[in-house]
Amino acid sequence: MTLISFISVLTLVVGFIIPLRWGVFGFLGGALLLFVVQAGINTSMGFEGTSIEESLLLFNGSYASYIGFNLQITYRAFAIPLLLLGAVMVYRHSLRRD
Repeated sequence: MTLISFISVLTLVVGFIIPLRWGVFGFLGGALLLFVVQAGINTSMGFEGTSIEESLLLFNGSYASYIGFNLQITYRAFAIPLLLLGAVMVYRHSLRRD
């Protein structure tokens, strides 16, 4: 829960920093940046808080399986930050039109 809270706050910051003139590409770039950060944190923390070496034992020493598993976990947990980023971008865009 702490990780999602951290990423959500980071999402709000990124949402207010991205220039609106970048449009959809800025939104996609911001979403990709946040996803990579969250996946990197998930991967570096190990499986259920264990060390990387112990985590790799669970995945038969396969880095690809371990990283794929963490990408899948990140994908499932990314809905809230993505909605926040979209809400901030839409809010800023509506302010610009007034």
